[in-house]
Amino acid sequence: MAIAYPNIEHEPLFEQAWNDPAHTRFEIPPLDVNRILAERYELERPLQLTRAQLWDMEARKARRPDLFIPYVVEPGSAAVWDDRGENAGVERFVRKSRQRLWLQPERHELILEQTRVDHIQQKVTFIGAAEYFDADGATLQAGEGQPIFHVIHGVGGEETRPLNLWSVVFLTPQQDSRLLAPFVRMAFEGWLPGYVEIYIRDNLKIGISRRS
Repeated sequence: MAIAYPNIEHEPLFEQAWNDPAHTRFEIPPLDVNRILAERYELERPLQLTRAQLWDMEARKARRPDLFIPYVVEPGSAAVWDDRGENAGVERFVRKSRQRLWLQPERHELILEQTRVDHIQQKVTFIGAAEYFDADGATLQAGEGQPIFHVIHGVGGEETRPLNLWSVVFLTPQQDSRLLAPFVRMAFEGWLPGYVEIYIRDNLKIGISRRS
């Protein structure tokens, strides 16, 4: 029988997984969003993203990954349930979606994530789960094509100079450097994450394109 975890402590679980020497982890260096915008993008009109806007994007993305990471999430596969609403600045819910596998991007599998959105710290913690009850009480099983993983998305920096923060840990039996290749490539390429580009284009209604 699947086990639901209605009162898990998201951040201690992430920290415990991060500190396990067998697990595979990666933290993208903090991204100075406005500097990258100025250096590498063409915009339909001037824009200085604020920290509040960047957090608005993160909070929206937590509930609608299909809209903000469509290059990862299979259309129509995302849903949220077991929603506790907001209490003392924190939201908790469970999220599912079918996502591309990091090492086999031609394949999608079910990903289950116990989600904590902290509006005070401006941080979203996703704790991956191998199984969970769906909204009707039936058992859902996550795909087994890659290790379960936990992710933190967050916002740092100043109001007028926000930083995009992101880290992931895979619950591997031993370090697996193959899993890090996509993240090293993203960090090396130096663009904004696709979800920031989408927020600017679709939510702020500002045309944006990458410079050649």
